[in-house]
Amino acid sequence: MRIEQRRWTRESGWRTTRDAGGLRDAQLVLCFGARHALLDPTALDALHELYPTARLVGGSTAGEIHDIEVHDDSITATALEIEDGRVEVERRRLTSPESSAKVGADLALALPHDGLAHVLVFAEGLHVNGSELADGLRNGLPEQVAVTGGLAGDGAAFQETVVCVDGEVSAGLVAVVGLYGPRLRIGYGSLGGWDPFGPHRIVTRSRGNVLYELDGSSALQLYKSYLGPHASELPASGLMFPLSLRRNDGSPRVVRTILAVDEAEGSVTFAGDVPEGAQVQLMKANVDRLIDGAHGAADASYEALGQGAVDLALLISCVGRKLVLRQRVEEEVESVRQVLGPGAALTGFYSYGEIAPFAKSVKCELHNQTMTITTLAER
Repeated sequence: MRIEQRRWTRESGWRTTRDAGGLRDAQLVLCFGARHALLDPTALDALHELYPTARLVGGSTAGEIHDIEVHDDSITATALEIEDGRVEVERRRLTSPESSAKVGADLALALPHDGLAHVLVFAEGLHVNGSELADGLRNGLPEQVAVTGGLAGDGAAFQETVVCVDGEVSAGLVAVVGLYGPRLRIGYGSLGGWDPFGPHRIVTRSRGNVLYELDGSSALQLYKSYLGPHASELPASGLMFPLSLRRNDGSPRVVRTILAVDEAEGSVTFAGDVPEGAQVQLMKANVDRLIDGAHGAADASYEALGQGAVDLALLISCVGRKLVLRQRVEEEVESVRQVLGPGAALTGFYSYGEIAPFAKSVKCELHNQTMTITTLAER
């Protein structure tokens, strides 16, 4: 696998940061950037000229990960040439959050299954039910094929997210990349590092990913009581207190984070389902544990890949982690580098939700407030 990386800013244009001597035959360019940057046609037009045969896929962010640096207001591009393989790309448009499962299933069926090694997914970040999207993908793919990826971001603004597929940059899109090749090796890991606190509560009224009541009382008012003077900054300030959720079916706990609030309805919209009867508990951050979580996710992804060097690592971390870590945000990326070594190319973004399997499973789930890492190598 040959890899080349570039970074774009409005002031300097595209600059090469990892040179492979030109990859005119690259099959895929992963492209993550600030929404306004991706909507600047000059940036992506230049990228198409550099890699004319590649499929360009990615989306908007709450921060761009480029090597061990975290940037805002830029675009990071990583071109891949798989020596003994190919990529397939499909896209669909969400009509509403309720269409998420169907869109996921349609995308899974659209990809050729023969020889499929792995699927990457990049989705609209605000008007999606991420857990239903993951369900649709999981149910439509062969059992042995895992899915990793994330929901697009929009900084801390929560106004609009976009996904880019080739020449289209648009809200409401979901794109999948099928990776094919007999020599491809894939690893993945996803960990958080948040600490639960306070009483366990029961979801007493919800609809899909919209939460109305906990223990018969307003969920929005509960959040406001914890946020105090920061309540006026919702939904962004709500990222400081995600929910740990356990379903009644005994499946592992997942974390849910806020996407929007509705003052008139008194509701809180999360990135994934919050089913009635589920048990939830508020969570809060511990900076050192967040960094340890990133290190642990890197360990898991490296172990799953098997022995040998990592060619590429795709890092998708939650916007809530970035808001908590602040000036220490690059420490979680540096901890990944410590595990994967100096030779691995690192790329990724801060998201509104992460999609990956639980440990030792290929069944993808929506996660929030995690560092999710996908490692790739061709051997």
